[in-house]
Amino acid sequence: MTATGADREAAGSTTRGYWWWERRRGVALDVGLALVSALECALEGVGFAGDTGLPVPMGVLFGLLAGSVLVVRRRWPIAVVLVAIAMTPAEMGFLMGIVGLYTLAASEVPRRITVVLTGMSLVGTFIVTYVRLRQAVTARPDVIQGDWYVPLVSLFMSVGLTAPSLLFGLYTGARRRLMESLRERADSLERELSLLADRAEERAEWARTEERHRIAREMHDVVAHRVSLMVVHAAALQAVAPKDPAKAVRNAALVGDMGRQALTELREMLGVLRSGDAPRAAGREGREPLAQVGRAAAAAAAAAEDGPGLGEVEALVAQSRQAGMVVELSVDGEARPYGPQVERTAYRVVQEALTNVHKHAAGAKTWVRLAHRGAEVAMQVENGAADGVTADAQLPSGGNGLIGMRERVLALGGVFVSGPTDAGGFRVSAVLPDAPAEPVGAPDGAEGPAASEGAGPPE
Repeated sequence: MTATGADREAAGSTTRGYWWWERRRGVALDVGLALVSALECALEGVGFAGDTGLPVPMGVLFGLLAGSVLVVRRRWPIAVVLVAIAMTPAEMGFLMGIVGLYTLAASEVPRRITVVLTGMSLVGTFIVTYVRLRQAVTARPDVIQGDWYVPLVSLFMSVGLTAPSLLFGLYTGARRRLMESLRERADSLERELSLLADRAEERAEWARTEERHRIAREMHDVVAHRVSLMVVHAAALQAVAPKDPAKAVRNAALVGDMGRQALTELREMLGVLRSGDAPRAAGREGREPLAQVGRAAAAAAAAAEDGPGLGEVEALVAQSRQAGMVVELSVDGEARPYGPQVERTAYRVVQEALTNVHKHAAGAKTWVRLAHRGAEVAMQVENGAADGVTADAQLPSGGNGLIGMRERVLALGGVFVSGPTDAGGFRVSAVLPDAPAEPVGAPDGAEGPAASEGAGPPE
Protein backbone atom coordinates (compact mmCIF):
# COMPACT_ATOMS: atom_id res chain seq x y z
CA MET A 1 0.00 0.00 0.00
CA THR A 2 1.54 3.31 -1.07
CA ALA A 3 1.65 6.35 1.18
CA THR A 4 -0.10 9.50 0.04
CA GLY A 5 1.43 12.96 0.08
CA ALA A 6 -0.32 13.77 3.35
CA ASP A 7 1.11 10.61 4.93
CA ARG A 8 4.60 11.50 3.73
CA GLU A 9 4.21 15.05 5.04
CA ALA A 10 3.04 13.74 8.42
CA ALA A 11 5.96 11.33 8.50
CA GLY A 12 8.34 14.18 7.65
CA SER A 13 6.93 16.35 10.43
CA THR A 14 7.88 13.75 13.02
CA THR A 15 11.55 14.13 12.06
CA ARG A 16 11.53 17.94 11.71
CA GLY A 17 14.47 19.63 13.39
CA TYR A 18 15.03 23.26 14.33
CA TRP A 19 14.82 26.65 12.61
CA TRP A 20 15.46 26.27 8.87
CA TRP A 21 16.54 22.62 8.94
CA GLU A 22 13.93 20.13 7.84
CA ARG A 23 15.58 17.17 9.57
CA ARG A 24 17.77 16.73 12.59
CA ARG A 25 20.44 14.97 10.58
CA GLY A 26 20.75 18.18 8.54
CA VAL A 27 21.52 20.04 11.77
CA ALA A 28 24.22 17.55 12.67
CA LEU A 29 25.78 17.69 9.18
CA ASP A 30 25.89 21.49 8.99
CA VAL A 31 27.19 21.90 12.53
CA GLY A 32 29.89 19.30 11.85
CA LEU A 33 30.94 21.03 8.61
CA ALA A 34 30.99 24.41 10.37
CA LEU A 35 33.24 23.03 13.13
CA VAL A 36 35.66 21.56 10.58
CA SER A 37 35.64 24.80 8.57
CA ALA A 38 36.19 26.90 11.70
CA LEU A 39 39.10 24.70 12.72
CA GLU A 40 40.60 24.95 9.23
CA CYS A 41 40.24 28.74 9.15
CA ALA A 42 41.69 29.01 12.67
CA LEU A 43 44.81 27.11 11.62
CA GLU A 44 45.08 29.20 8.47
CA GLY A 45 44.56 32.31 10.59
CA VAL A 46 47.91 31.69 12.27
CA GLY A 47 49.70 32.13 8.95
CA PHE A 48 47.46 35.07 8.03
CA ALA A 49 48.38 36.81 11.30
CA GLY A 50 52.05 36.25 10.65
CA ASP A 51 51.82 37.69 7.12
CA THR A 52 49.85 40.77 8.15
CA GLY A 53 51.54 41.44 11.51
CA LEU A 54 48.34 40.89 13.52
CA PRO A 55 48.41 39.12 16.86
CA VAL A 56 48.01 35.38 16.47
CA PRO A 57 44.97 35.19 18.80
CA MET A 58 43.19 37.73 16.60
CA GLY A 59 44.01 35.70 13.49
CA VAL A 60 42.73 32.53 15.13
CA LEU A 61 39.56 34.27 16.36
CA PHE A 62 38.95 35.73 12.91
CA GLY A 63 39.33 32.27 11.37
CA LEU A 64 36.92 30.71 13.88
CA LEU A 65 34.25 33.34 13.23
CA ALA A 66 34.63 33.23 9.47
CA GLY A 67 34.66 29.44 9.23
CA SER A 68 31.57 29.05 11.41
CA VAL A 69 29.51 30.93 8.79
CA LEU A 70 29.15 27.57 7.02
CA VAL A 71 26.46 26.62 9.54
CA VAL A 72 23.93 28.85 7.68
CA ARG A 73 24.67 27.45 4.22
CA ARG A 74 21.14 26.08 3.72
CA ARG A 75 19.43 29.34 4.70
CA TRP A 76 21.80 31.88 3.12
CA PRO A 77 24.03 30.12 0.55
CA ILE A 78 24.80 33.43 -1.19
CA ALA A 79 26.21 34.90 2.03
CA VAL A 80 28.43 31.84 2.58
CA VAL A 81 29.86 32.08 -0.95
CA LEU A 82 30.47 35.83 -0.59
CA VAL A 83 32.34 35.27 2.70
CA ALA A 84 34.41 32.54 1.04
CA ILE A 85 35.24 34.86 -1.88
CA ALA A 86 36.19 37.66 0.55
CA MET A 87 38.53 35.30 2.41
CA THR A 88 40.25 34.11 -0.77
CA PRO A 89 43.07 36.76 -0.60
CA ALA A 90 43.88 35.55 2.92
CA GLU A 91 44.06 31.97 1.65
CA MET A 92 41.45 30.86 4.16
CA GLY A 93 38.13 28.98 3.90
CA PHE A 94 38.83 26.44 1.14
CA LEU A 95 36.30 23.98 2.61
CA MET A 96 33.76 26.78 3.05
CA GLY A 97 34.22 27.84 -0.59
CA ILE A 98 33.78 24.30 -1.92
CA VAL A 99 30.73 23.49 0.24
CA GLY A 100 29.24 26.95 -0.34
CA LEU A 101 29.40 26.63 -4.12
CA TYR A 102 27.86 23.14 -3.94
CA THR A 103 24.99 24.41 -1.77
CA LEU A 104 24.46 27.43 -4.00
CA ALA A 105 24.26 25.30 -7.16
CA ALA A 106 21.90 22.80 -5.52
CA SER A 107 19.54 25.47 -4.13
CA GLU A 108 16.69 27.32 -5.82
CA VAL A 109 18.76 30.49 -6.29
CA PRO A 110 18.39 31.95 -9.81
CA ARG A 111 20.98 30.56 -12.20
CA ARG A 112 22.36 33.96 -13.19
CA ILE A 113 23.30 34.65 -9.55
CA THR A 114 24.97 31.24 -9.35
CA VAL A 115 26.94 31.94 -12.54
CA VAL A 116 28.07 35.37 -11.30
CA LEU A 117 29.20 34.12 -7.90
CA THR A 118 30.94 31.11 -9.44
CA GLY A 119 32.75 33.41 -11.84
CA MET A 120 33.82 35.67 -8.97
CA SER A 121 35.12 32.67 -7.02
CA LEU A 122 36.95 31.37 -10.09
CA VAL A 123 38.57 34.74 -10.83
CA GLY A 124 39.47 35.33 -7.18
CA THR A 125 41.07 31.90 -6.84
CA PHE A 126 42.92 32.39 -10.13
CA ILE A 127 44.30 35.81 -9.10
CA VAL A 128 45.44 34.68 -5.66
CA THR A 129 47.05 31.54 -7.04
CA TYR A 130 48.71 33.48 -9.84
CA VAL A 131 50.17 36.04 -7.41
CA ARG A 132 51.41 33.44 -4.97
CA LEU A 133 52.99 31.33 -7.69
CA ARG A 134 54.58 34.38 -9.29
CA GLN A 135 56.09 35.35 -5.93
CA ALA A 136 57.37 31.80 -5.42
CA VAL A 137 58.93 31.66 -8.89
CA THR A 138 60.53 35.08 -8.39
CA ALA A 139 61.98 33.97 -5.04
CA ARG A 140 63.60 30.94 -6.73
CA PRO A 141 65.55 32.30 -9.70
CA ASP A 142 67.59 29.13 -9.88
CA VAL A 143 64.48 27.18 -10.97
CA ILE A 144 63.83 27.83 -14.59
CA GLN A 145 60.11 27.84 -15.49
CA GLY A 146 58.42 28.72 -18.74
CA ASP A 147 56.08 31.68 -19.10
CA TRP A 148 53.16 29.27 -19.39
CA TYR A 149 53.74 27.60 -16.02
CA VAL A 150 52.19 30.16 -13.67
CA PRO A 151 49.01 30.92 -15.71
CA LEU A 152 48.37 27.26 -16.47
CA VAL A 153 48.79 26.08 -12.88
CA SER A 154 46.67 28.98 -11.64
CA LEU A 155 43.92 28.05 -14.10
CA PHE A 156 44.01 24.40 -13.05
CA MET A 157 43.87 25.35 -9.38
CA SER A 158 40.93 27.76 -9.81
CA VAL A 159 38.97 25.34 -11.98
CA GLY A 160 39.72 22.42 -9.66
CA LEU A 161 38.40 24.33 -6.63
CA THR A 162 35.17 25.55 -8.30
CA ALA A 163 34.08 23.25 -11.14
CA PRO A 164 33.62 19.92 -9.22
CA SER A 165 31.54 21.45 -6.43
CA LEU A 166 29.50 23.47 -8.94
CA LEU A 167 28.75 20.49 -11.19
CA PHE A 168 27.94 18.19 -8.28
CA GLY A 169 25.61 20.84 -6.82
CA LEU A 170 23.82 21.27 -10.14
CA TYR A 171 23.37 17.50 -10.41
CA THR A 172 22.07 17.24 -6.84
CA GLY A 173 19.62 20.11 -7.35
CA ALA A 174 18.34 18.67 -10.62
CA ARG A 175 17.93 15.25 -9.04
CA ARG A 176 16.10 16.75 -6.05
CA ARG A 177 13.73 18.67 -8.31
CA LEU A 178 13.15 15.54 -10.38
CA MET A 179 12.30 13.53 -7.28
CA GLU A 180 9.90 16.22 -6.09
CA SER A 181 8.26 16.28 -9.50
CA LEU A 182 7.93 12.50 -9.53
CA ARG A 183 6.53 12.54 -6.01
CA GLU A 184 3.97 15.17 -6.97
CA ARG A 185 3.02 13.19 -10.06
CA ALA A 186 2.66 10.04 -7.96
CA ASP A 187 0.42 11.89 -5.53
CA SER A 188 -1.61 13.31 -8.41
CA LEU A 189 -1.97 9.89 -10.02
CA GLU A 190 -2.98 8.41 -6.69
CA ARG A 191 -5.66 11.05 -6.25
CA GLU A 192 -6.89 10.45 -9.80
CA LEU A 193 -7.02 6.70 -9.20
CA SER A 194 -8.96 7.30 -6.01
CA LEU A 195 -11.43 9.51 -7.89
CA LEU A 196 -11.74 6.92 -10.65
CA ALA A 197 -12.37 4.21 -8.08
CA ASP A 198 -15.07 6.36 -6.44
CA ARG A 199 -16.67 7.03 -9.81
CA ALA A 200 -16.55 3.34 -10.69
CA GLU A 201 -18.24 2.52 -7.40
CA GLU A 202 -20.89 5.18 -8.05
CA ARG A 203 -21.52 3.84 -11.53
CA ALA A 204 -21.70 0.29 -10.21
CA GLU A 205 -24.16 1.36 -7.53
CA TRP A 206 -26.18 3.22 -10.16
CA ALA A 207 -26.24 0.11 -12.36
CA ARG A 208 -27.41 -2.02 -9.43
CA THR A 209 -30.11 0.52 -8.57
CA GLU A 210 -31.28 0.67 -12.17
CA GLU A 211 -31.47 -3.10 -12.31
CA ARG A 212 -33.45 -3.24 -9.08
CA HIS A 213 -35.89 -0.66 -10.43
CA ARG A 214 -36.28 -2.56 -13.68
CA ILE A 215 -36.91 -5.82 -11.86
CA ALA A 216 -39.40 -4.09 -9.54
CA ARG A 217 -41.31 -2.79 -12.57
CA GLU A 218 -41.34 -6.21 -14.19
CA MET A 219 -42.54 -7.89 -11.00
CA HIS A 220 -45.23 -5.25 -10.58
CA ASP A 221 -46.46 -5.70 -14.16
CA VAL A 222 -46.47 -9.48 -13.93
CA VAL A 223 -48.18 -9.72 -10.55
CA ALA A 224 -50.52 -6.73 -10.56
CA HIS A 225 -52.27 -7.39 -13.85
CA ARG A 226 -52.66 -11.15 -13.57
CA VAL A 227 -53.68 -11.12 -9.93
CA SER A 228 -56.08 -8.22 -10.47
CA LEU A 229 -57.86 -10.21 -13.20
CA MET A 230 -57.87 -13.26 -10.97
CA VAL A 231 -59.52 -11.25 -8.17
CA VAL A 232 -62.13 -9.88 -10.58
CA HIS A 233 -62.89 -13.36 -11.92
CA ALA A 234 -63.00 -14.78 -8.39
CA ALA A 235 -65.56 -12.14 -7.40
CA ALA A 236 -67.63 -12.95 -10.51
CA LEU A 237 -67.30 -16.66 -9.76
CA GLN A 238 -68.61 -16.09 -6.24
CA ALA A 239 -71.56 -14.13 -7.61
CA VAL A 240 -72.64 -16.48 -10.41
CA ALA A 241 -71.82 -19.86 -8.84
CA PRO A 242 -75.28 -20.39 -7.27
CA LYS A 243 -77.13 -19.13 -10.38
CA ASP A 244 -75.09 -20.30 -13.36
CA PRO A 245 -72.78 -23.25 -12.61
CA ALA A 246 -71.59 -23.44 -16.23
CA LYS A 247 -70.42 -19.83 -16.21
CA ALA A 248 -68.78 -20.42 -12.83
CA VAL A 249 -66.82 -23.32 -14.34
CA ARG A 250 -65.65 -21.09 -17.18
CA ASN A 251 -64.62 -18.37 -14.76
CA ALA A 252 -62.75 -20.92 -12.64
CA ALA A 253 -60.88 -22.14 -15.73
CA LEU A 254 -59.97 -18.54 -16.59
CA VAL A 255 -58.65 -17.99 -13.05
CA GLY A 256 -56.54 -21.12 -13.38
CA ASP A 257 -55.15 -20.05 -16.75
CA MET A 258 -54.26 -16.60 -15.45
CA GLY A 259 -52.58 -18.07 -12.37
CA ARG A 260 -50.50 -20.38 -14.54
CA GLN A 261 -49.51 -17.47 -16.81
CA ALA A 262 -48.51 -15.40 -13.78
CA LEU A 263 -46.42 -18.29 -12.41
CA THR A 264 -44.74 -18.77 -15.79
CA GLU A 265 -43.74 -15.12 -16.00
CA LEU A 266 -42.57 -15.14 -12.39
CA ARG A 267 -40.39 -18.20 -13.07
CA GLU A 268 -38.86 -16.42 -16.06
CA MET A 269 -38.11 -13.37 -13.94
CA LEU A 270 -36.61 -15.44 -11.13
CA GLY A 271 -34.47 -17.25 -13.68
CA VAL A 272 -33.04 -13.91 -14.76
CA LEU A 273 -32.33 -13.04 -11.14
CA ARG A 274 -30.60 -16.36 -10.47
CA SER A 275 -28.37 -15.88 -13.51
CA GLY A 276 -27.09 -12.63 -11.97
CA ASP A 277 -26.62 -13.92 -8.40
CA ALA A 278 -22.97 -14.95 -8.81
CA PRO A 279 -21.61 -11.69 -10.21
CA ARG A 280 -23.68 -9.66 -7.77
CA ALA A 281 -22.37 -11.67 -4.81
CA ALA A 282 -18.84 -11.13 -6.04
CA GLY A 283 -19.57 -7.42 -6.24
CA ARG A 284 -20.76 -7.27 -2.62
CA GLU A 285 -17.72 -9.11 -1.29
CA GLY A 286 -14.94 -7.84 -3.55
CA ARG A 287 -16.38 -4.63 -5.05
CA GLU A 288 -16.51 -6.01 -8.59
CA PRO A 289 -15.52 -3.68 -11.42
CA LEU A 290 -18.15 -1.73 -13.25
CA ALA A 291 -17.71 -3.88 -16.35
CA GLN A 292 -18.96 -6.99 -14.51
CA VAL A 293 -21.98 -5.12 -13.18
CA GLY A 294 -22.71 -3.84 -16.67
CA ARG A 295 -22.42 -7.33 -18.13
CA ALA A 296 -24.77 -8.71 -15.48
CA ALA A 297 -27.32 -5.95 -16.08
CA ALA A 298 -27.01 -6.38 -19.86
CA ALA A 299 -27.52 -10.13 -19.56
CA ALA A 300 -30.59 -9.61 -17.40
CA ALA A 301 -32.00 -7.03 -19.80
CA ALA A 302 -31.32 -9.28 -22.80
CA ALA A 303 -33.06 -12.17 -21.10
CA ALA A 304 -36.05 -9.96 -20.41
CA GLU A 305 -36.37 -8.74 -23.97
CA ASP A 306 -38.23 -11.86 -25.01
CA GLY A 307 -41.36 -10.66 -23.20
CA PRO A 308 -44.71 -9.69 -24.69
CA GLY A 309 -45.07 -7.11 -27.44
CA LEU A 310 -47.65 -5.17 -29.42
CA GLY A 311 -48.77 -8.33 -31.18
CA GLU A 312 -50.24 -9.59 -27.90
CA VAL A 313 -52.28 -6.48 -27.10
CA GLU A 314 -55.34 -8.04 -28.71
CA ALA A 315 -55.04 -11.07 -26.42
CA LEU A 316 -54.62 -8.71 -23.46
CA VAL A 317 -57.83 -6.91 -24.39
CA ALA A 318 -59.59 -10.24 -24.79
CA GLN A 319 -58.65 -11.23 -21.22
CA SER A 320 -60.20 -8.00 -19.92
CA ARG A 321 -63.35 -8.69 -21.91
CA GLN A 322 -63.55 -12.15 -20.41
CA ALA A 323 -63.37 -10.48 -16.97
CA GLY A 324 -66.52 -8.52 -17.82
CA MET A 325 -64.96 -5.25 -18.98
CA VAL A 326 -66.36 -3.55 -22.08
CA VAL A 327 -63.24 -2.76 -24.13
CA GLU A 328 -62.96 -1.40 -27.64
CA LEU A 329 -59.67 -1.79 -29.51
CA SER A 330 -58.82 0.38 -32.50
CA VAL A 331 -55.60 0.34 -34.53
CA ASP A 332 -54.60 3.16 -36.90
CA GLY A 333 -51.89 2.77 -39.49
CA GLU A 334 -50.13 -0.31 -40.76
CA ALA A 335 -48.75 -2.52 -38.01
CA ARG A 336 -45.00 -3.21 -38.22
CA PRO A 337 -42.37 -4.63 -35.90
CA TYR A 338 -40.47 -2.35 -33.52
CA GLY A 339 -37.46 -2.82 -31.32
CA PRO A 340 -37.82 -5.26 -28.39
CA GLN A 341 -37.73 -2.49 -25.80
CA VAL A 342 -40.35 -0.43 -27.64
CA GLU A 343 -42.63 -3.44 -28.09
CA ARG A 344 -42.33 -4.46 -24.46
CA THR A 345 -42.84 -0.94 -23.11
CA ALA A 346 -45.92 -0.35 -25.27
CA TYR A 347 -47.43 -3.65 -24.10
CA ARG A 348 -46.72 -2.84 -20.43
CA VAL A 349 -48.32 0.61 -20.73
CA VAL A 350 -51.55 -0.88 -22.10
CA GLN A 351 -51.44 -3.70 -19.54
CA GLU A 352 -50.96 -1.39 -16.56
CA ALA A 353 -53.63 1.02 -17.77
CA LEU A 354 -56.16 -1.85 -18.08
CA THR A 355 -55.13 -3.08 -14.64
CA ASN A 356 -55.90 0.35 -13.18
CA VAL A 357 -59.32 0.26 -14.80
CA HIS A 358 -60.00 -3.12 -13.18
CA LYS A 359 -58.90 -1.76 -9.82
CA HIS A 360 -60.47 1.67 -9.72
CA ALA A 361 -63.20 1.78 -12.39
CA ALA A 362 -64.59 -1.74 -12.65
CA GLY A 363 -67.51 -1.84 -15.06
CA ALA A 364 -66.51 1.34 -16.91
CA LYS A 365 -66.32 1.26 -20.68
CA THR A 366 -62.73 1.44 -21.94
CA TRP A 367 -61.13 2.42 -25.23
CA VAL A 368 -57.69 1.19 -26.30
CA ARG A 369 -56.20 2.96 -29.29
CA LEU A 370 -52.95 2.17 -31.10
CA ALA A 371 -51.49 4.38 -33.84
CA HIS A 372 -48.55 3.37 -36.03
CA ARG A 373 -46.95 6.52 -37.39
CA GLY A 374 -43.89 7.23 -39.47
CA ALA A 375 -41.21 7.14 -36.78
CA GLU A 376 -43.20 6.39 -33.64
CA VAL A 377 -45.98 4.38 -32.12
CA ALA A 378 -48.68 5.94 -29.94
CA MET A 379 -51.05 4.28 -27.49
CA GLN A 380 -53.94 5.55 -25.43
CA VAL A 381 -56.15 3.84 -22.86
CA GLU A 382 -59.20 5.79 -21.72
CA ASN A 383 -62.04 4.71 -19.53
CA GLY A 384 -65.38 6.34 -18.92
CA ALA A 385 -67.00 7.03 -15.60
CA ALA A 386 -67.66 3.95 -13.48
CA ASP A 387 -71.19 3.11 -12.41
CA GLY A 388 -72.07 3.33 -8.76
CA VAL A 389 -72.41 -0.42 -8.29
CA THR A 390 -68.98 -1.55 -9.44
CA ALA A 391 -66.97 1.59 -8.86
CA ASP A 392 -64.08 -0.10 -7.12
CA ALA A 393 -62.91 -3.71 -6.94
CA GLN A 394 -61.21 -2.98 -3.59
CA LEU A 395 -57.82 -4.20 -4.86
CA PRO A 396 -54.70 -3.05 -2.99
CA SER A 397 -52.67 -0.33 -4.69
CA GLY A 398 -49.02 0.58 -4.10
CA GLY A 399 -49.11 3.82 -6.07
CA ASN A 400 -46.33 2.72 -8.43
CA GLY A 401 -48.24 1.92 -11.61
CA LEU A 402 -48.19 5.35 -13.22
CA ILE A 403 -44.65 5.96 -11.94
CA GLY A 404 -43.45 2.75 -13.56
CA MET A 405 -45.14 3.58 -16.85
CA ARG A 406 -43.65 7.08 -16.90
CA GLU A 407 -40.14 5.75 -16.15
CA ARG A 408 -40.38 3.15 -18.92
CA VAL A 409 -41.52 5.66 -21.53
CA LEU A 410 -39.10 8.44 -20.59
CA ALA A 411 -36.19 5.99 -20.52
CA LEU A 412 -36.80 5.35 -24.25
CA GLY A 413 -37.09 9.05 -25.08
CA GLY A 414 -40.88 9.00 -25.36
CA VAL A 415 -43.69 11.18 -24.02
CA PHE A 416 -46.11 10.13 -21.27
CA VAL A 417 -49.28 11.96 -20.19
CA SER A 418 -51.96 10.81 -17.74
CA GLY A 419 -54.87 12.45 -15.98
CA PRO A 420 -58.64 12.58 -15.51
CA THR A 421 -61.00 13.38 -18.36
CA ASP A 422 -63.87 15.86 -18.46
CA ALA A 423 -66.33 12.96 -18.58
CA GLY A 424 -65.21 11.65 -15.18
CA GLY A 425 -62.92 8.94 -16.46
CA PHE A 426 -59.15 8.65 -16.74
CA ARG A 427 -56.78 8.70 -19.72
CA VAL A 428 -53.26 7.34 -20.16
CA SER A 429 -51.34 8.33 -23.31
CA ALA A 430 -47.81 7.50 -24.44
CA VAL A 431 -45.75 8.05 -27.59
CA LEU A 432 -42.61 5.96 -28.19
CA PRO A 433 -40.01 6.62 -30.89
CA ASP A 434 -39.24 3.76 -33.26
CA ALA A 435 -35.56 3.84 -32.25
CA PRO A 436 -35.16 4.12 -28.45
CA ALA A 437 -32.91 6.89 -27.17
CA GLU A 438 -29.82 6.28 -25.06
CA PRO A 439 -30.63 5.50 -21.42
CA VAL A 440 -30.53 8.56 -19.20
CA GLY A 441 -29.69 8.91 -15.53
CA ALA A 442 -26.05 7.77 -15.55
CA PRO A 443 -23.74 9.32 -12.91
CA ASP A 444 -21.78 11.20 -15.62
CA GLY A 445 -24.50 13.70 -16.36
CA ALA A 446 -27.57 13.05 -14.21
CA GLU A 447 -28.62 12.36 -10.67
CA GLY A 448 -29.02 8.62 -10.77
CA PRO A 449 -32.09 6.57 -11.66
CA ALA A 450 -34.88 8.35 -13.40
CA ALA A 451 -37.21 9.96 -10.93
CA SER A 452 -40.93 10.27 -11.40
CA GLU A 453 -42.31 13.54 -12.60
CA GLY A 454 -45.81 14.30 -11.50
CA ALA A 455 -46.93 10.74 -10.90
CA GLY A 456 -50.57 11.63 -11.00
CA PRO A 457 -53.18 9.47 -9.24
CA PRO A 458 -52.35 6.06 -7.78
CA GLU A 459 -52.08 3.10 -10.04
